[in-house]
Amino acid sequence: MQRPQRPSPMPDDAEPAPVRGNLPAELNAFVGRDDELTGIEPLLRESRLVTVAGVAGVGKSRFVIRAAALMEKRYCHGVWLAELSAVQDPELLEHALVDALGLTDHTGRPPRAVLVEHCAGRRLLLVIDGFEHLADACAGLVRELLRRAPRLQVLAAGRRPLRVDGELTYPLMPMNDDDALELFARRAAAVRPGFVLTGSDRETARELCRRLDGIPLALELAAGRLRALTMEQVLHRLDDRFRLLTGGSPSALPRHQTLRTAIGWSHELCAPEQRLLWARLSVFAGQFDLEAVEYICSGPGLPADSVLDVLDELLAQSVVLREDSPVGSRYRLLDTVREYGAEWLRATGDAERLRRRHRDWYLGLATWCELDWFSPRQAEAAARVDSELPNLRRAMECSMESPEEVHLAQYLAGTLWFYWVGCGRLSEGRHWLDHVLEAESPYDHSRLKALWVLGYVSVLQGDRVGAVSALQECREEGERAGDATAVAYAVHRTGCLSILTDDPVRAEELLREALGRYREIGELNSNVLMAQVELGMAVAFRGDLEAAAAICGEVREICEDHGERWALAYALYVLGFAALRTGEDGRARRMLGEALSIAHAFHDLLGTVLVLELLALITAVEGDAAEAAVLQGAADRIWPSVGLPLFGSVHYGKPRAECEERARAELGDARYDAQRRSGRRLDARAAVARALGGGTGTGGAPAADGSAGPEPEGEGADPAGDGTAVEGASGAAAEGASGAAVAGETRRPAASRTTGRGGPELG
Repeated sequence: MQRPQRPSPMPDDAEPAPVRGNLPAELNAFVGRDDELTGIEPLLRESRLVTVAGVAGVGKSRFVIRAAALMEKRYCHGVWLAELSAVQDPELLEHALVDALGLTDHTGRPPRAVLVEHCAGRRLLLVIDGFEHLADACAGLVRELLRRAPRLQVLAAGRRPLRVDGELTYPLMPMNDDDALELFARRAAAVRPGFVLTGSDRETARELCRRLDGIPLALELAAGRLRALTMEQVLHRLDDRFRLLTGGSPSALPRHQTLRTAIGWSHELCAPEQRLLWARLSVFAGQFDLEAVEYICSGPGLPADSVLDVLDELLAQSVVLREDSPVGSRYRLLDTVREYGAEWLRATGDAERLRRRHRDWYLGLATWCELDWFSPRQAEAAARVDSELPNLRRAMECSMESPEEVHLAQYLAGTLWFYWVGCGRLSEGRHWLDHVLEAESPYDHSRLKALWVLGYVSVLQGDRVGAVSALQECREEGERAGDATAVAYAVHRTGCLSILTDDPVRAEELLREALGRYREIGELNSNVLMAQVELGMAVAFRGDLEAAAAICGEVREICEDHGERWALAYALYVLGFAALRTGEDGRARRMLGEALSIAHAFHDLLGTVLVLELLALITAVEGDAAEAAVLQGAADRIWPSVGLPLFGSVHYGKPRAECEERARAELGDARYDAQRRSGRRLDARAAVARALGGGTGTGGAPAADGSAGPEPEGEGADPAGDGTAVEGASGAAAEGASGAAVAGETRRPAASRTTGRGGPELG
């Protein structure tokens, strides 16, 4: 759609054209929102009442005026704007609409009758903005006008729907990254002539836009601060954004002149219980679900059985946003809305109790997800932790603030071992494990668990010194404390380290000891299965491929019985290795293909890159040396994000060395190096697609001449290429989940699916 051009001024003797509306002229350029403008047009064809709903400052007023202007040719009797924010008395509502429509009536008729008579025979669009504080009265008036004026259409803008029959609601979300950046740059140029985003400034501005949630009002206020501050100073001061973001345009509506008053306008219109829930919701970081809200936020003034209805009202008023995710319906507060609620929560004196309840819930959630990891719900557990990671981080931070509760942070960091190791989060896991173990605490079960998990992560990262230190401390203190479980895990991970340091004999001895200890204490989970897989690998490195296949074949059966997929991928890796070494190339490729699919689904970069290394060798053995070199290059790109390539191990490195020798001999050094450089330009998704395709695959693989672009460098590269955490696992969990909300549909909170997923209050 294009904005219609205003007619040229008419000659003095010409008859004036009838007034076609009262939309205000735009004082500055309208930026972005192309998809939204396209999306609202069909709704106005379908319904006579469309309400654009969104949080304060998201740009509802400007958006509906723009949309109305783009469609004004449809309405032969014009497009008329009624701005209601300044109307405080519901009895003046009808008079305000009479004024907005430019009507004059000197009779004693009620203004409602005047409105009905005027609209009854006309085709016009009535744009109503800022009706929230008059919602009931406005709904009644709109209902009657629509009933008695069949050619009338209404486009409304507010925090909540009018709730009139036939209404379609269009949720207006914050601006996308590109639109937000363009808006900020344009408004900044208006206050600092010559302002242009270049180089590092662009990244600073992008981070600033992200911190402001893409809310247009906040972006415009931040741009205004560039009169006195640099972008870096604005970004630094955003921690106190309500004090910083003041000084809006004098011509703006009063409620839009500062960010605080914009949010406060919404807050004033909430009922007391809605304000209370808003404040308590500020304890969450990122997304949250209904079960967590019901447990954490219920309490004095807000009974548990009322939480759903109050949350529904906050959703309707655009204070809370609903998002469909791979793990079901999720909710969130924009950061700006959360900070406003947090101020109110502190004022109630209830912040500490809410933080403890939040921490306790997520301790329980992590415990359940660890149990679900060894079950057919493994993918769902991975996706759930991925979606809850900001809250889990906050729970660890909360526990670290008190020396008496450090053990809870250690418990949480250790319990998430499956996420750190199995879902491509080794680096973050190492950060948290190091952090929680820095604090002095007794050698109880929580600290010992964090120690063996730290040892495990260190092993996989190739940090042998760190691994030995953590595992030795865990074993010694576990024996002293009589913690047989901690000792078993310490022995197990020490055996794992022995494999990677090329001592398969010692590894076999330790792993058999660990498996015996696991049997004694009745332990059976993914870690125990991994001990068997690692034993199979050690046996294979000693040359007994038949025994290795038997050990991992048993693991495969147990995995199938329990619905375990992650350990299965590693068992298939060993089985594929054994099949390759015995000349069963086709069987090896099938098993390794399945292993690669599983590892990539969990975003397990270690499993992914290990399988790619073997598939490169199989490809070379099958006679496609060029493709083998490409796959080796793809593995090169991933290793820096995992740890030491192939752990620095001679045994793990043999397939790579053999593959390179074969490929170089066939291609020659120059072509081999070119193909390998080409593979380094593949992100993980493209590399996996190519490997599973058995050739050039899909995913935009580059040409061997390097035309696809610059080669990524070391730690700075993004091997996944998409910034996601559990791409495939989330997809698996998403099967059957509802898609994105249909435009115009007001979404209620989803009913609780399961109860008891949080832990008891421990504080």
